[in-house]
Amino acid sequence: MQGIGAMGVHLQRDLDLSTAQLGLLISAAQLVPLVGLLVAGELLDRHDERWVVGAGLSLVAVALCAGSLAPGYTALLLVLLVVGAGYSTVQPGGSKSVATWFDGSRRGLAMGVRQAGPPLGGAFSAAVLPLLAATHGWRATLVAGGIVAFLGAGAFLGLYRRPPGRAVAAGGTRAPLAAQVRARLRMLREPSMVKIMLSGTSLISVQSGVLVLTVLHLHDVAAIPAGTAVGVFVAVQVAGVAGRIGLAAWSDRRRSGRYACVVTCMVAVVAGTAMLTTPLGRSPTAACVLVVWLGFFGFGWYGPWVAYVAESAPPERTGFALGLAMSANQVVIILTPPLLGLVRDLTHSFTPAWGLLAATTAVALAIGRRRR
Repeated sequence: MQGIGAMGVHLQRDLDLSTAQLGLLISAAQLVPLVGLLVAGELLDRHDERWVVGAGLSLVAVALCAGSLAPGYTALLLVLLVVGAGYSTVQPGGSKSVATWFDGSRRGLAMGVRQAGPPLGGAFSAAVLPLLAATHGWRATLVAGGIVAFLGAGAFLGLYRRPPGRAVAAGGTRAPLAAQVRARLRMLREPSMVKIMLSGTSLISVQSGVLVLTVLHLHDVAAIPAGTAVGVFVAVQVAGVAGRIGLAAWSDRRRSGRYACVVTCMVAVVAGTAMLTTPLGRSPTAACVLVVWLGFFGFGWYGPWVAYVAESAPPERTGFALGLAMSANQVVIILTPPLLGLVRDLTHSFTPAWGLLAATTAVALAIGRRRR
């Protein structure tokens, strides 16, 4: 899914896409999780993660392989909607698995290792998929993704087990539906959930912006060849892997708590996106350093953030809390790529797009600290 940004140049050329259309392609796979994450959270609170995640990954695999037969842009959008439905189970399911296995003293590092998966997959896809698209066409990249998803589904179904003595919550007698809905909506008013929403939505917008804008900015503004720009994008993803593990491990030891680590990331991404709007953004060397900086902090925040969400939720509602927080992020994930692409198309500049990301994160940081 993260390989779409790395293939931006190839997709724009082969399918004759504008920047906004490319952003919409990225958003298509994120649309269904807007609701699917909530559904997945409920399923995870009632059923073993092994079967929920395994079924979701299998759907991703089937949809991607079927997508290799898509006749064009519109059909590809529809295929990615189905992919998003299966993907809805993966993030909350994997996160709940880690929260179930590890206690507070080790949960941050363990969550960071687990959350290093997406940028690690992004780095791998950025290195492989553009070459695959150049030699065999974009359809071959969907088949490759389907094969990887099948392998992931098989590995999780075959190897994952819940910790000894930790059974899935029994169904029992449930409260009326209206009461269940009210109980879940009350979570939105919790101070910890407000901080979660503000920090998560602002930082995920930066992450989405880095995914869709990095290669195009380096190629068009910093005059870096497309192949080299993709190589830098791989470095951005690798920095994200290091950030997710390193910052999460740091959050295990930081006395001020995991949320303070998230605030540090917010400050760092405001500085990085703001500097990309200056003449430094046109310098090949400086631009590369800045996007790698954004890879470390703009991706690395997710490990401590997810651990904070898991620890803030009632034990019997961990799955739903993760789904709720990630659903809020999904709104931003869906809107950010086409919005930034449209801003780029209308202004013929990347400066307003990076400036918008810096401003929204700064506002969220200010509001969050005032509410504290």
